[in-house]
Formats: sequence, C-alpha cells, structure tokens
Amino acid sequence: MGYITPFVTEIDFASGTLSAPGYVIQRKLSDMASMYVDGDEAARILADEGDRLIYEVQGVELPAEEGQIPHCTTRITAGRIGAEYHMTKGHYHARREQGEVYFGLSGHGILVMQTETGETSAQEMVAGSAAYVPPFWAHRTVNAGDEDFVFFSVWEARAGHDYGTIERDGFRKLVVLRDGAPAVVDNPKVG
Repeated sequence: MGYITPFVTEIDFASGTLSAPGYVIQRKLSDMASMYVDGDEAARILADEGDRLIYEVQGVELPAEEGQIPHCTTRITAGRIGAEYHMTKGHYHARREQGEVYFGLSGHGILVMQTETGETSAQEMVAGSAAYVPPFWAHRTVNAGDEDFVFFSVWEARAGHDYGTIERDGFRKLVVLRDGAPAVVDNPKVG
C-alpha cells in the first residue's frame, strides 16, 4: 500500500461541490437515454431541448488498493424523462462482496437496490440520512424531489464498479411520478 498524506476536503452540501475534486464525471441525457423506459420521450427531449445534465459526480482520487477509502459527492438534477425521475446509471461492485455507505446532504432521493437473485429494496433519503448498501446489492439513486438531490458516498477502494450488468439487464424497479408523488413500480422492460 502506498503512503498518502492526510488531507481534508470541504463539501458544499447544497451543490455537492468539493474544494479540490480529483475528478468530475458528468452524465447527460445522451449518456443515459437507453436507461429510461420512455425512449421516445428521451429522444424528443434531446431533439427539442438539448442534452440536459442528469447528474454529476465529484470525487477524491485514491489508489484502488487495500486500505484506501475513496469518497465522492453526487448531485442529481431535478427532472423527469416522461414519468420517470432523473437517476444515476446504477451499478454492482465488481467485487460483489463490498458494501457502500451513502449520506444525504440535500434534497430528496430514493436509493433503489437489487440483488442478482431478484430481491429489491427502495430506501428514502433526505439530508442527514445514512443509507447502507450491503454487499451483493446493485444500487441506483433517484432524485424524487423538485430540487437537486445531493449525497456523499464512501466505499472500499478495491470494490470496483460494474455498470455493464445494469446497462444490459436494467433495474427491476423504477421511480415514477404517480398521482402527484414518487412511486416505486415494476420496470416493464425487466422480466
């Protein structure tokens, strides 16, 4: 394991901005269109309104080696594609036996999780909520409010990210606007 000097990072809770991010990842609708059930609406928005920002991650860069604890903030913008709320791509960990912790900083979100054997869970998150993603659970976060949803996450450096399984198979549950409120429903594209 490499030697790293201790450091502190300032976080703006409302925006998720880090004082000195090691990396910034932006996911726009063009990166995510295939993940939404209403592909026609995603295509219409891209054509009529442009390529809107869905979410941004700002992280601390650390080596992917035992003992390191990477951490980042994620800001999911408010909005929907059809009835479906803005969300992250979602992933399993490449090393399935690794967990993760999310801490709500501002806004309102829903953490949607699933196992490869078919179990699902959806946990509400607000500022001050600490959500635990156990080993073997894929996880996706959804902005279920009218303002940006921002959270902080921490994981073991060797966990890795497997986005490909979710891109191929999808999530079993979606968060949609139903009767004026967010609702967790079955994904009609996933059997």
